[in-house]
Amino acid sequence: CSTKPAFLPVPKPIYLEQMESYLSKELQSLDLTKENSQELKLQPYRDIFEFFIDNFKSYKPLLSAIKNEYEITLAHQKKMIRALEPLKAMVTTISEECTQKILALQENEKAELNMLKQEKQQLLKLTDNIKEENNSLQTQVEHLQRSVAEEHRRYLDERDARKLLLVQLEDLRCAMRRQAQGRESSSAQEPGEDVVKLNLALKVARQDLTDAQVKMNTMIANYGDVVPRRDFESLEKKYSDLLQEMTSLQKDFDQLHKKYQSLQEIHRETAEERDNLCAELQRVQCNFTPRPNWEKCSEVIHGGAKRWGWLAEGKTSDQLVDVLLEEIGTGVLKEINFFPGLGKGDKVPVYLRHEGDVKNKKLTKKDVVNILKDVWEEKIALEEQTGKRSSLPEFFLSYLQKKYGDAAAMEWSYTLYKNMKLYRSNHVLSSFYDILTGQVSEEQYHNQNQLVANLQEELAACDSWNSGSLTSEHMAVREAFPLKKTESIQELIDASRYKVDSSEDLIDYASLFKEDEEGNPEPFVAKLRSQYVREKQEYLRELKNKLGDLTEVKADDLRMAFCTIDPYIDDQTLDSYVGLACQGQREEPDQEAVPVETVFEKLLAGDVRRVGPSSWAGRTTGSKGE
Repeated sequence: CSTKPAFLPVPKPIYLEQMESYLSKELQSLDLTKENSQELKLQPYRDIFEFFIDNFKSYKPLLSAIKNEYEITLAHQKKMIRALEPLKAMVTTISEECTQKILALQENEKAELNMLKQEKQQLLKLTDNIKEENNSLQTQVEHLQRSVAEEHRRYLDERDARKLLLVQLEDLRCAMRRQAQGRESSSAQEPGEDVVKLNLALKVARQDLTDAQVKMNTMIANYGDVVPRRDFESLEKKYSDLLQEMTSLQKDFDQLHKKYQSLQEIHRETAEERDNLCAELQRVQCNFTPRPNWEKCSEVIHGGAKRWGWLAEGKTSDQLVDVLLEEIGTGVLKEINFFPGLGKGDKVPVYLRHEGDVKNKKLTKKDVVNILKDVWEEKIALEEQTGKRSSLPEFFLSYLQKKYGDAAAMEWSYTLYKNMKLYRSNHVLSSFYDILTGQVSEEQYHNQNQLVANLQEELAACDSWNSGSLTSEHMAVREAFPLKKTESIQELIDASRYKVDSSEDLIDYASLFKEDEEGNPEPFVAKLRSQYVREKQEYLRELKNKLGDLTEVKADDLRMAFCTIDPYIDDQTLDSYVGLACQGQREEPDQEAVPVETVFEKLLAGDVRRVGPSSWAGRTTGSKGE
């Protein structure tokens, strides 16, 4: 029989053992408690893959292609995650709005229920009073019935007494008749009297007596039960009054009963609506995520609860998320020593075109704000000198090259760009970043600054004594902004009284326009800028509603829509708005249709605002004047 050879274990290649050793050391040296631990963990695997690509020359093109596809896929996934971050903020905002609406509905329902309960108690008291009055009237009616019965019995007794009296009278008459007959018999014996006359007179008397007796019996039979007219009229009047009063009370009772039944129906419907709202509230609470406890952030933020309280003061949940991301990003940004270059492709902005790593200058927010303010000052001075508007990206690069040299310009550019991208809550950094990346036109930035400067001049003109203070009554906000709504004017006045004691009315208007060392404005200027953006969005929303369901729009249609929602717009401004919306069209821009989404993207990036009062506001003012 043949014996099978034993298979010896194949030893690992030396290169494989080196790679595994390198990978285990790199993974052990990583701090996996950080938020970006997965990206840090991926880096050693990338290095191992690069080693394989460099050592296996024959497979290098294929492996490089595989690595590039993976990198492109990862970059796409990161982009998708960044795109989904606003949706998270939107969900948080919708959750807050739903919670506030539900609370408002509960408060309104509670007030209505209390009012209905009070009204129900009042109606019950009124019903009890009516029942008591009805019982009292019923008692009076019973008393009157007893009185009438007693009177009726008395009249019956009187009738019987009269009949008895008539019987006695008849007996008396019979007795008198017998006495008369006895006298007649005695008188007949006397001479000289005419018997015939006496008999005739006796017959006539008897006939008269019989007629009188019949007549009296007839009257007794007919009128024995009759009540005297005076008593009858008195009782009839009293009965009529009581009947009318009882009818009126019955009508009032019926109305109150109907009202009570309707209130019971309303109460039943309100209870059903309350139950439905409670069920919807429970469903909403189950579907939406609970509100975060922002106080926990003070435990991890540098500076503790005091600094977090200062950062979170007066901010919404969306703004708190930005603040938290900025705080986290600040720590991450300080730990980065080099930024990867984006290359020199045409799609890369001119101020970021660089290959290889770029050193992080690790600037503070104050340093970045000062540099950007200096860039604006240099650019404005150059444009006033030349009379031409220059591109901000190109001027930004030339400024850094001129100040720090060509070699270090990219280091400063990348560092400033990363800081601007991170600190979205800072007006100086966010506005510069939006203009630099083309999201907002530069005209909007200059017009906002001009708006603030004009208001500052208006307030200074109202201060005739140069005291630096004005009362809220003399704040010329309405004169400076005649198109603003009353609510917006009140918001600005409230923001101007941010640091004023409630018992005082003097406002230091000069301090309203100050900024701190990081470029953050006072609440008054911040509210003015937020209203500028909000009014622009409302203006464009009104324009979109006017266009309706159109997917494409021509220049003439856009002109007509602008003239409808803004009747006082001048031709020059109208042409600039239409030109901004239709810019980039190749031939005959007035006749070529442009997608509505593209139109509003361009208008949103440009400086578009209302020129005069709306037609609705004009009609309202006219009706008040009449």
